[in-house]
Amino acid sequence: MTDSISNILADKWDEPPEIQTIKDYVRQKFKVDVGVTIHDKHITISTSSAALAGTLRMQLHELQKELKTDKKLVIRIGR
Repeated sequence: MTDSISNILADKWDEPPEIQTIKDYVRQKFKVDVGVTIHDKHITISTSSAALAGTLRMQLHELQKELKTDKKLVIRIGR
């Protein structure tokens, strides 16, 4: 049986809770998957849809409160 790289890596490293919170938030509200990367001073949310990016921008304040983080949330179009 062969394991995919993502399965192997998932077993070795746990995602920070912020990543899962953002992915769950977007999936519940918009039924779309997004990419999330965490940096020292900001969190980047990547989506392939400009319409979703615009909608997410309007919800950044709510998402920021749900995450309980001081990091800046950045939305990037393109995956």
